This record gives sequence, C-alpha cells and structure tokens, in this order.
Amino acid sequence: MNKTLQKNLHDSLVEVIRKTSAELPNDVFESIESGRKQEQEGSSAKYAMNIICDNVEIAKRKSQPLCQDTGTVLFYIHFPMKTDYELLQKLIKKAIVSATKKGYLRQNSVDSITGKNSGNNIGPGAPVIHAEPWKKDTFEIKLMLKGGGCENVGAQYSLPDSRVGAGRDLKGVEKCILDAVQNAQGKGCGPGILGVCIGGDRGTGYAASKEQFLRKITDKNKNPELAKMEESVTREANTLGIGPMGFGGKTTLLATKITALNRVPASFFVSVSYMCWAFRRQGAVMSPKGEIKKWLY
Repeated sequence: MNKTLQKNLHDSLVEVIRKTSAELPNDVFESIESGRKQEQEGSSAKYAMNIICDNVEIAKRKSQPLCQDTGTVLFYIHFPMKTDYELLQKLIKKAIVSATKKGYLRQNSVDSITGKNSGNNIGPGAPVIHAEPWKKDTFEIKLMLKGGGCENVGAQYSLPDSRVGAGRDLKGVEKCILDAVQNAQGKGCGPGILGVCIGGDRGTGYAASKEQFLRKITDKNKNPELAKMEESVTREANTLGIGPMGFGGKTTLLATKITALNRVPASFFVSVSYMCWAFRRQGAVMSPKGEIKKWLY
C-alpha cells in the first residue's frame, strides 16, 4: 500500500466518519418525516418529532454530531485481497483519531477498569471492525455509530420464556420482540428501529441483529415469513402508545429488520438490538486509489 493510497484512504475514512456523525441518511429522515405527519398537532409527540427534525437540519448544516453520544464505532468492511489488512486497521484507527480531533466524534471511549477516557476513541475493542477480503479491487466501507442509550435497551431471550408466554416458534419470537419494545419505553431515544436475529448463539445472535441496521428502512425481507413479521411487529409496536421519547403517540418504531441463523437444538435465542432515531449509518465505495466513488445510503 503506497503513501498516496494510504493518504487517500485516511482522508476518505475521515469523510465517512464526518458524514455518518452529522448527516442522517435519506431513508431514515423520510421515515421520521412520515412519523411526524402522523402525530397530533399540539401533542408532546409532535413536539418531540419537530425537535428531532430541527436537530437533523442543524447538525447537517454545521457538520456537527447529531447526538452528543457519538456511540460505539462499528465498521463493516470489504477490501481487496492484496491489501495489507494490518496496515488498513492502523489507517482506520488513525482516521478515528483525526475525526475525534476535528470534533466529528466525541471523546467517547472509557477504560472499563479505571474509568479513564482514552481521549481519542481508541482502546481495547474500540473501534469494532468487521472485515472481509473480496476479489474486487475496490474498498467498501460501512460505518455505524451506535449510542449508549439505545444499546442499553437491547435484549436477548432464551425460548421458551414463561415470563412473556413465548414458546419455541415464530409467535414466541414476536412476543419477545414486542416485550423488548414495551420494556424500552422510549429510553432508547425513540422512535427506534429494531434489528433482530432469531437463533445463533449469544454472541453471533447479537452481532447479526446489529448487521440488520445496514439494511435500508425501505427494503423488504427476502424471506416472506420474516417480511410479514417485520411489518407485524412495527404495526403492533405503534399501537402501544409509547411514541417518540416515550411521550405517547403513534410513532414508537420506524422499522423492524429481522434475520435468522441456524442454532443447536438445545438453544433458541432471540436477540434484539435497538437503534435510536439518530440512526447514524453510512457507507462508501472507494476506488483502488482510495478515493470515494459512491455513497451507499
């Protein structure tokens, strides 16, 4: 990897971080706007949605973070097979340090033992990087910034679960998902988006549930049963009266995205990840020279 490619990749990564932090993707903003139109004039829900939309506009105009909690930094990357992956990791971390200095990311990574802030968003497990080589000569970089508030209301269930009356079937899965929404009660900075994984183990289930946030809100699940469940959960959740920020109203969820992994017979996990309205995910395809060719969202 020559010096020019390294510089271009660094600069492109910083721009991906800036855009992710400050600009809500169009599919998300359009869904929020749709929710705002449903809320009653003069209601707390309408007021909350208005504030959210104003915040989105200001953050974009000023290139400032949409939320003071710029969250866990999660990269999902495909890179050419000939790439020095160790060097690519170093470039990613260098870009994070640069973006933090520029104010695109807040100083948000804390040592879990000492409580000390690293000051640059780098440390054990930070950032989170999921990377795979591919045969193309381009780089695909997807980034998600997941705030702590929405991460706190994620949940994992082991079926059967007598507490929520959930058996080992899709009806039981749906009961678990709706229970997670009910328990969140707006604490995840709703309206939210759910990423769900049926099956897998405890680790792979949570990882796969978060990967569902890489889908566009407007897409449709290729599995008919899961597509039906996505629509059913979102529709049902929006009748619970929780609403934006838990203030009541019709917009509790913007969307639900569900996937499934194989499991061992003894285990049946349902992993639910919650994303706040500040749904910060972006991605770009970069040329062999490291320059941004195309935005993905």
